[in-house]
Amino acid sequence: MDEIDWNDRLIGIKGTRGVGKTTFLLQYAKEKFGTDRSCLYVNMNNFYFSDHSIVEFATEFRKRGGRVLLIDQVFKYPNWSSDLRKCYDTLPGLKIVFTGSSVMRLKEENPDLRDVVKSYNLRGFSFREFLNLQTGLKFRAYTLDEILQNHEKIARGVLSKTQPLNYFRDYLHHGFYPFFLEKRNFSENLLKTMNMMVEVDILLLKQIEVKFLDKIKKLFYLLAINGSNTPNVSRLANEIQTSRATVMNYLKYLTDARLINMVYEHEEEFPKKPSRVMLHNTNLMYSIYPFQLNEQDVLETFFLNTMYKDHKIYKGDKNSSFLVNGQIPFKVCMDTVRMKVQPNICYAVSKAELGRENRLPLWLFGFLY
Repeated sequence: MDEIDWNDRLIGIKGTRGVGKTTFLLQYAKEKFGTDRSCLYVNMNNFYFSDHSIVEFATEFRKRGGRVLLIDQVFKYPNWSSDLRKCYDTLPGLKIVFTGSSVMRLKEENPDLRDVVKSYNLRGFSFREFLNLQTGLKFRAYTLDEILQNHEKIARGVLSKTQPLNYFRDYLHHGFYPFFLEKRNFSENLLKTMNMMVEVDILLLKQIEVKFLDKIKKLFYLLAINGSNTPNVSRLANEIQTSRATVMNYLKYLTDARLINMVYEHEEEFPKKPSRVMLHNTNLMYSIYPFQLNEQDVLETFFLNTMYKDHKIYKGDKNSSFLVNGQIPFKVCMDTVRMKVQPNICYAVSKAELGRENRLPLWLFGFLY
């Protein structure tokens, strides 16, 4: 909430299914407006909108003194972008905040909104946020530069109040999605959420026929059990019985849905073939196929997920896991005991509670946001 400029009149909150977009809107309404009826939450799932337009509804709301309209799941309404533009142009006294899927390309696919909408991404919990929730403490986030320069001091400050490694495994298993707080089976809930990401977010928004659903699901599963290796696009195309070009498109859709991340060689990008395909976060790994999880893949997936919000991550060379921002080589590892530590590489060490020089505790990168 603090990162958003609430003075803008049209604000889009994008995010993957399950990260708490609805809760975010309701929390904003509660904190900023309380029982003040000039702010209204409405969900596009409501059948009312099968016979009434957003413009019609917003105009009536404005006439009754409405000032802020919160629209959830805006993509469920067919002409949402043109209607939002009409509201923006004809109702200058009304602010609209809407949520949508991470698959939506707000500005690229909706030119009528390009110059008026401000877009933000809501992410799942960082390890810092998970730790704060579990301990009741209030650790702040740090930039990558702060962590690189002062990691020993920052880690000592955290360690003086709690033992982060006691919570790290739980975070990797179930800490990214806020619904771990609910009294339901987390893995079952996540599997249901993942199916909705494919069935609704990808098929509906990318207008793909339902008959291709099984192909996308099978591709996702094959990528998940393959680990974070270089994908063999021809073999995958053969397995799901489609073309190489279609596989590449599906990879892009799965990336937009925040189910996978594609890692490229330095300065390469889509539509080139990625060097590695990794699941978007470690919770997905434990839910899809927990029996053959590779510990190194889990640690590297955590590092990539926490880093990619504000940084460019490329594939590393033979001595490193990743090249961050095209400049800093990082080696993600369990420990450095049997390793020749090189001075020009940063080591993110999972077993380290406290780091030293260019060896940093992996958990501390969970404090980047």
